[in-house]
Formats: sequence, structure tokens, C-alpha cells
Amino acid sequence: MHVLVTGAAGRIGRMIAQPLRAAGHVVTLTDLVADATAGIAPLDVTDPSAVLGAAHGADAIVHLGGIPSEAPFASINAVNVGGTYNVLEAAVAAGTRRVILASSNHAVGFYRRADAQPTGSGGRRELADPERPRPDTFYGWSKAAIESLGALYHDRYGLEVIALRIGTCIPELPDVRALATWLSPGDAGRIMLACLDAPDVGFQVMFAISDNTRRWWSIERSMALGYVSGDDAERFAPDLIGRDGEPDLSDPAHDRVGGPFCTAPLGVTMSTVASVSPVTSASLGVTVSPGVTASTGATASPAVPLVVGDALGEDVPA
Repeated sequence: MHVLVTGAAGRIGRMIAQPLRAAGHVVTLTDLVADATAGIAPLDVTDPSAVLGAAHGADAIVHLGGIPSEAPFASINAVNVGGTYNVLEAAVAAGTRRVILASSNHAVGFYRRADAQPTGSGGRRELADPERPRPDTFYGWSKAAIESLGALYHDRYGLEVIALRIGTCIPELPDVRALATWLSPGDAGRIMLACLDAPDVGFQVMFAISDNTRRWWSIERSMALGYVSGDDAERFAPDLIGRDGEPDLSDPAHDRVGGPFCTAPLGVTMSTVASVSPVTSASLGVTVSPGVTASTGATASPAVPLVVGDALGEDVPA
């Protein structure tokens, strides 16, 4: 299968490239700024003609490019929703069979642990993939919006679409919250392969996390596709709990799917994890012009704050 990946220089893009190729897929990697050493070609997902050109010959598209955390509404709408519209339009025009969208748990961020239901397995309660969005931010709204766009393009054109509500996808856990929400790098590749290889998926939305001991979001749908998690965040628990203590599950950071995003100011850039050059920020899966910050659209200084979100990892730092 020929697979086109947008936002491929981002954290998740770099995690999945090798597993997809090892499985025999022909993979075309793209991002806003080319990286010849990594085999990444230039592609701005806000450019419809460029996206259409990149989609020709692709059997599937893995769409990871976008602003990865909270930002002003106009920027979120233009890049995350507008860019996804361009990808879906191109997929239909190019005859692409399947599109995998990087959604986020923040599309359903206001669901709480009380919404989880008993599973019949040792008293465990899990939140099944909610059908009704409850976004926690403009960023979360954009993810709910692209899920809805995916449903539209499936019903209108028969395009197969899977929207993955990605959790905390980073190599090392930043805090005790992530003991429940982690998607390991290895499992990022495993779930992407399951999405690509499963037959006749139609339109589906599902959480994308590892089979963590402390998880409370269901992975039943992803397992039904053939996903078998190989990791569990519990191995990080001794160090994290030794540092931070056991989590208070009544705290909104642990009680709500969106955690601290649910109380963050709308449209305001959240805590940063690094300062990077304009070229590096673009190479991390952010689909804005070089010299522009992903989260504000303002002219960038030599060091641009980069906020981490869907294509790079969830709410880091929490």
C-alpha cells in the first residue's frame, strides 16, 4: 500500500515511519519544511493544489499535520479544519481509499470518570468512545470538527475514515496523569498499522492509547481493528508516584478526559515545552509558514515557543 503522511516530521510521524515501511508499505513523508536527510518532502496542507498533487497515487493518507495545541480560533480553524478539508478533498479527487485523521482526546475533553461504565472485568470502568463531542478548547473543537468532516466525506463519497483520539504520545511520561493516558511510540506504530491493514473500516472514531493498567478510556474499537498494545505505562509508576504521589482522581486534571485543558483560557497559547527555531517548529508537524508561530500566527523571533498537542503528544506539560 502507498501511504502519504502529512506532518511527518512531528513526533508521531517519526514514530510511525519505520514500522509502516517494515510492514511493507510504501511511505511518502511530507511536512511544511523538507528534511532531505529524513526523506521528508515539503507540503503545506493549507495549499489545496499542493495537497492534491501529493495525494495522487496514494492508497491511504495519514493526516498528522496541524496546530498541536490551543491557539486563537482563526488560526485553529484555518490550519486544523481547513487543512483537513484539503486532505479529504484531495483524497476523493485522487481516488484514495482511506484517510486516518489525528484527532485527540480533547474532542471529548469534558467527559468525566463518572461517565465510564462497568466492563465486567474486575470492577474496571471504561469510557466507551463517546459519539457526542464535548471539546475542551478551540483546539479540541477543531478535532471534533475534523471527525465530523470525516463522517461527511464517508457518507457522501464512500471514503474510509478513521479518526484516532490520540492520548499522551511521548517516549517518557511527564506526570502521573499520563499513567492512564499514554500511547507509547511502539503502540503508535501498532495502532496505525491496524488502521491501515483492517478491511472495510467505513467511518470510525476511537481512542488511541496503550493498554495501561490505569487507563479508563476504552480501546475496544481499536482492538476490534486488530490493534494489540505492547506497552503499559505502569512501569513508570514507581518513579512518578515517588515524585508526585498517588493522583487524586477527583481532581479535574485526572477526572476529566481533557484534564487541565478544561480550565485553560480559550484561544490562549498553553504552557510551552521548548524554544525552537522557526525551521524546527515547522519540522515538528506544525503546518504554518516558516517564521510564524503555530499557536498565534505572529512573526517569530529567533526562538519560537512550541506548544505540544495532538501530533506531538497530548497535554504536555499537564
